[in-house]
Parts: sequence; C-alpha cells; structure tokens
Amino acid sequence: MNADGTGLRWFEFNEPNQVTWQPFGFLSDGRVLFLSMEQRRDGPGKPFEEYYHQTPTHIWIHDLDKGTLTEVANRDRLSAFYGGGPLLNDTRFIMQVVRQNNTQLYSMNLDGTDAKEFTHAGEGFPYGLSVSRDGKRVAFHLATSSGYQAWVSDADGGNRVKVAANPEHLYFGPSWSRDGEWLFFHDCLHHQDPGHDWADVYLCRPDGSEARLLTKGQGAWFGTSYGNPENRGGGSETIYWTHDGRLLCSLRLPGSKVAWEFQPQRPDTDHFNRDYKPELARGGTEICKINPRDGSVTSITRPGEGVWDFRAAESPDGKQIVFCRAKTGESPAIWMMNSDGTNQRLLTKGLDNRGADHSRWVPQRKS
Repeated sequence: MNADGTGLRWFEFNEPNQVTWQPFGFLSDGRVLFLSMEQRRDGPGKPFEEYYHQTPTHIWIHDLDKGTLTEVANRDRLSAFYGGGPLLNDTRFIMQVVRQNNTQLYSMNLDGTDAKEFTHAGEGFPYGLSVSRDGKRVAFHLATSSGYQAWVSDADGGNRVKVAANPEHLYFGPSWSRDGEWLFFHDCLHHQDPGHDWADVYLCRPDGSEARLLTKGQGAWFGTSYGNPENRGGGSETIYWTHDGRLLCSLRLPGSKVAWEFQPQRPDTDHFNRDYKPELARGGTEICKINPRDGSVTSITRPGEGVWDFRAAESPDGKQIVFCRAKTGESPAIWMMNSDGTNQRLLTKGLDNRGADHSRWVPQRKS
C-alpha cells in the first residue's frame, strides 16, 4: 500500500502446498524476495525444534508491477529447509541452511549455485543477520550452548570477530549504524526472563570496543506478544537507526506486564508457549528515540495505558515512521506518523481485521 494507506492490495499466490509466506528482502529494481513454507512435517504436540526445520521451504522473487512469481535458490539444493537471509548484492545472498540437525549460513547465487560456507557445522545456530550499507561486512548472532553471541565478519564469512558473548546475556539481532561505525542490538537477561519479553539496548563498535547500554532495567520490549487466544502472534522486536543518528525502539511504561505469560515448565510446541492472562496485564509500550551519544530518550507516540507500540521503521527519506500498535487483547494494526510523532494515523488492521504486523518500506527503485 501507499504511505497514506491508499492502494492497499493483498498478495494471492496460488502455488500448491505452500501454507505460509513472508517477505525478507528487495532487489534494487524493487522486486521482492519471499520465503514460503509447506505444511509442518510432524504430528501435533512435538517440540518446535523437532519439526520446524524439517519442513520444506521455497524462495521466490515477486515483481510487484507485473505480478510474476519466480522460484529461485532451487538449483544444487543443499537441504529441504532454507531460511531467507540478506542480500549481498542483486546476484548473491546469504541463506540459512539446516540439514542433519546442523544449521549453517551459506552465501550463494540467487539461483542456488556456487554455495559457499559462511559459518561451519557445529558452531551453533546462526541468524539475525545484517549487512553493512557498503556491503562489505555482515553482523549476526550465534545461538550456542554458552548463550547468544554477536559476531561480525567480512561478506565472505572471513575475518570473524566475536563482538559480545556472556552466558548470562542473550545478544540478539546486531544491526549496523548508517555510517557502519556502530552496532546496536538487544541484550536480554534470559535466565531471569525465559520468555524474552524484555531487554536493554546495547551499543558498541564493530570490534566490540566502546560497549555500553543505552537503557537500564530491561526497559525495551523484545519478545513481542499480542492478541487473544483466537488470534495471537508476536516475534522479536527490531531497533532502527534513523537519519538523524538516533535509535528507534519500543520502551515500556513503568511496571508494564504483557497479557501473554510465558510457560517455561512445559515443552514448546509452537514457538510461543504462552498462556493468555489479560487480568495480569498492565502498562504498555511507546516508540522512543534514543540518542546514542548521551542515552537521552525522547518519547514519540505516548499511547497510554493498555496500548503497545512496537516495530517502528523510518521511511527512506527520513520523514515518516511506520509502526505497529496493539491494545491489550487485540490484534495489531499498521500505523503511520511523521518522524517527530505528529499526525499519527491508522493505515490498516489487516485482511478482515485479523491484524497486521512486520511492515516494510519498499525501497526506491533503481532504473
């Protein structure tokens, strides 16, 4: 849809056996990369890690103007499960490959050929990748038996540097500043918070130096959860570096608690593993800008009690911010505002008002 909410249209891909679709990147001409997944390959009730990566996936390129859909990454296939990864350029991307209970990153051509190891088997579970704006370096996190670690490497996987590692901390989703001089990511005290609801915002140089927390007391909303038992969802929160050199993130109001309570005592069969307890919910979250130089915080949305704002992303020209807003017990909707928080307006509540999340800006197309 357009940034003013007009021109809304829904993707209708009639490919057989595909039950879920998600976008994960854009080519320079505006074509969109999609990942689709077939039906999960187990009976009900099995732990998430035993079935998810056994399920076949497919990678596609969709032309928004022509409506064409073309499968890619299907030559010299390494495994049934490919997880969508970032583009290095218009001909090559990094792909998560799972086989024989090992997860690795490979760089490969868009058609799947010339696959080269980016990480190695047995190192851990790598994901959460970010490519620097010059395309020369990649940041990612690695889930290991010693915790989630943040790493940086060259675009071919070489010259790797461990940026942050501490078994008491879960470092998630390292991303680049616009000038490539800084990394920022979430820092969750996962032993205290097994549901990963909250975290702090961590900043450091790409070599791990000058590290510091920009928030305190696990004040950033990290493992977003929303909705009700009939229509619920979530997903890890993102942080965004703005044109004016500040960080966009979702911070909680004092004493906030989500309506979905994590249940660590039982097996996770759906990668959610929560019980709905709206009577315990209180507070909410707001979109804020954090100045990385002095840690000062500016509230942008100010939604108030019982409203949860998250998933903010600035437009390519820096003038607008798209974000999600969900009231306690309700599905999220896509909202838009000016970069200073003024003119907040609802764009869509999703198909049949079932909710909308994970919005992305379509980059300006190169001719």
